[in-house]
Amino acid sequence: MLTVDDFDFVLPPALIAQHPSATRTGSRLLHVVGNAIADLRFTDLPALLAPGDLLVLNDTKVIRARLFGQKESGGQVEVLIERIVDAQHAIAQVRASKSPKPGSRIRLADAFDVTVTGREGEFFALKLSAEGDLWQLVETHGALPLPPYITHPAGGEDESRYQTVFAREPGAVAAPTAGLHFDEAMLAALKKQGIEQAWLTLHVGAGTFQPVRVTNIAEHHMHSERFEIPQATVDAITATRARGGRVIAVGTTSLRALESATQSGKLIAGAAETDIFITPGYQFRVVDRLITNFHLPKSTLLMLVSAFAGFDAIRTAYTHAVGEGYRFFSYGDAMLLERKE
Repeated sequence: MLTVDDFDFVLPPALIAQHPSATRTGSRLLHVVGNAIADLRFTDLPALLAPGDLLVLNDTKVIRARLFGQKESGGQVEVLIERIVDAQHAIAQVRASKSPKPGSRIRLADAFDVTVTGREGEFFALKLSAEGDLWQLVETHGALPLPPYITHPAGGEDESRYQTVFAREPGAVAAPTAGLHFDEAMLAALKKQGIEQAWLTLHVGAGTFQPVRVTNIAEHHMHSERFEIPQATVDAITATRARGGRVIAVGTTSLRALESATQSGKLIAGAAETDIFITPGYQFRVVDRLITNFHLPKSTLLMLVSAFAGFDAIRTAYTHAVGEGYRFFSYGDAMLLERKE
């Protein structure tokens, strides 16, 4: 039985990247093949790929999901939108000295009101109290929701760098961070090299930062996220397999969407919800290689990469990365992982 403590490691706080590298492609890249490790730069990535390979990227766009406001009692409130359900309804985390009760109103950004209509676990159901469009109101009055381990408020640098250059579909409240390392020039160069690109959308939820609160990881329940895979992406993966190329997921979000869409044994296009929890012992069906950042201790994403590359390989890689001063988490350095056979 694997426990959450099996995925713990000591991370010096100084290694948690608070700001992005000077350029998008300026980070380091740790290439992990079993227990073999190579210290590279992200600009070395094209040399590690071959014509006929396929990159699968997540084109979700981070919305301005953090809002501040007041309860009717005057108490201060911080709202982090988890999901905008439609123009009138949202699901959110609400931080306040006392949790708001169903039926209570919250004034957000001194601009619009929402009513609490219910609660499920840590999330609150909110309804716009008047006519309007939540998508537009959040984008106008909200702030970019930087992760909890980034200590500065979102500024101008974050507005551009905590968003991929290929972000198209609004709905995420956290960035698919492996994609942050790519700029337009690299994507164009990879395409010219014969490395294909395909797209999917998985809207990352704030639950991605929630800790695992059980000892036995088999008892953990994942938060649910929306994803959509176009038929063109399914066709591109089929063609890649036929020509002997490799499918490379850019980020754990792309991997989770692809693996979720193939639970029937066949990769299916379309939109769905996923709460897939990938841990060591999982049999991967689609992805051959994974580009990812370094993840939090005891996190579900650390468990995922341990399943993909091998428990011992990831433990060795993370020990090496800490020793070599790699930058961790959303604004940190990248890894290229080979799937353990």
